[in-house]
Amino acid sequence: MDSKDKNVKKNKHFINSLEFALVGIRTVFEEERNMRKHVLFGVLVFIASFLFRLSHQEWLWIILAVFIVWIVEIINTIFENVVDMVTDFHFHPIGKKIKDMAAGAVLVTSLFAALIGAMIFIPKIWALLFS
Repeated sequence: MDSKDKNVKKNKHFINSLEFALVGIRTVFEEERNMRKHVLFGVLVFIASFLFRLSHQEWLWIILAVFIVWIVEIINTIFENVVDMVTDFHFHPIGKKIKDMAAGAVLVTSLFAALIGAMIFIPKIWALLFS
């Protein structure tokens, strides 16, 4: 974009900034299948957390784990879109590295969340089954 473009100016109103942020969240949810899966699993974990009546401390870990997966998935999508924009959807080895590393970040974060979930829920499920 040309810096002389009259439609380009900084958002000065909170409501406008909030609206653009919500459009961004809706866009990643609508366009990214993996984001929809992460949201579904997160909601299921929140339901399980209510059912198992987690402690305050356990809730904090669950909320952290779920939200960090969502945030990293959004960042992964940003990297994918920037690479596609810069390469005009043509293969480039550096673009592939960027996309692979961003996907790796989502994987590591998801494993972190699964570990947190296992540490919190496995003892509760075990106690429920064998008490």
